[in-house]
Amino acid sequence: MTEAAGADGVGHARYTYRLRVSSAARSGLVAEWDRCRWVWNECVAKSRVVHLHSKATGQKATCGPAQLDRMLTEARARTPWLREGSSVPQQQVIRDFGRSRAKAHKDIRERLPMMRRAGTPRHKKKREALASLNYTKRGFRLKDGCLHLAGGIVVTVVWSRELPAEPSSVRVYQDSLGHWYASFVVPAQVQPLPETGRVIGVDWGVKETATTTSDDHDLLHAGHGRKAQAKLTRYDRIMARRRPKKGQPASRGHREAKRLRAKAYKKVARQREDTGRKWAKRVVRDHDAVAVEDFKPKFLAKTTMARKAADAAIGATQTALIEMGRKHGRDIRLVHPAYTTMDCAQCGARAKHALPLGERTYTCTACGAVSPRDKNSARVMLVRAGLNPAGADGTRPPGALLQEAA
Repeated sequence: MTEAAGADGVGHARYTYRLRVSSAARSGLVAEWDRCRWVWNECVAKSRVVHLHSKATGQKATCGPAQLDRMLTEARARTPWLREGSSVPQQQVIRDFGRSRAKAHKDIRERLPMMRRAGTPRHKKKREALASLNYTKRGFRLKDGCLHLAGGIVVTVVWSRELPAEPSSVRVYQDSLGHWYASFVVPAQVQPLPETGRVIGVDWGVKETATTTSDDHDLLHAGHGRKAQAKLTRYDRIMARRRPKKGQPASRGHREAKRLRAKAYKKVARQREDTGRKWAKRVVRDHDAVAVEDFKPKFLAKTTMARKAADAAIGATQTALIEMGRKHGRDIRLVHPAYTTMDCAQCGARAKHALPLGERTYTCTACGAVSPRDKNSARVMLVRAGLNPAGADGTRPPGALLQEAA
């Protein structure tokens, strides 16, 4: 289950279930995805044409959801193949395209670095893009344990748990192994935990995934990807030896190695997710407030620590901590990471120069405080979030109120 806060502040949660898909339902889902993929590619082409025309003429032209909706209406009127499918997922494709393009334009206006920008929408190729269909409330219904989708598609849901409320939308998608899933969106329900009177600061890293102000809650680097590396390398060698020539179909051995490789990667991803969620649940259960470094690990992908940083799954663990805190009504405060390795948690003095990565001990030149580098950064998170504890263990003084984060 994943959670997110909505624009109205109420928030919503996603509950994901495995689907049992018959051959007829699979054919219907694949056909529906082909139509939605065609709509997406038409939106990309239309957007590029409008952009080039406005650039050539100097006149500002728009290609928003209204124009794309009209394009879809005209296309459905003259194309029987497109009209055979439901209009609900096709309209949602236009909404998804609009959000993706708006995010890309926003990053350009804000002059974000290239490595942090969201790329403009691109064409979805048939052999590369995985199916993903979004249905609003008028496009699906639940009956007798089955999911009935618009267009007469019926799939069986593996109900591993009950839905807490009536879903408002559902996303039916296929993973890299060919398995189908349904992700239902329902209103988020807070499950409060008893107060503990404790706060904690979290600093992200590579040697240790998470260093906290409490030694008992540090998250060591599990290294799930490193443990599976030998198996993944073996499948890569098999695929390289049996790589088909250009224009030729892949052999059975190549397809089997590709499937086993995807299966191994899926297992590693699930191990990382399980480790992060268990750690997040323990942190949230034992503390009333959490000061978390608002870390953006994307830049690590172009450094020498890329493989180890990816194996640490910092972004997924941070997301799990935020979702778990929202689910249980805890106070999660994001702290900007600038200068957290240079500031002293005791006196607040800032070092004149940044510490090199090889230097793991922080020594304050003002007050003489000495502590491990990551532990000092975790305590700085508490200070910046307004949760300055009375001791290193993160216990608040009796009757002390949680302050608002700056």
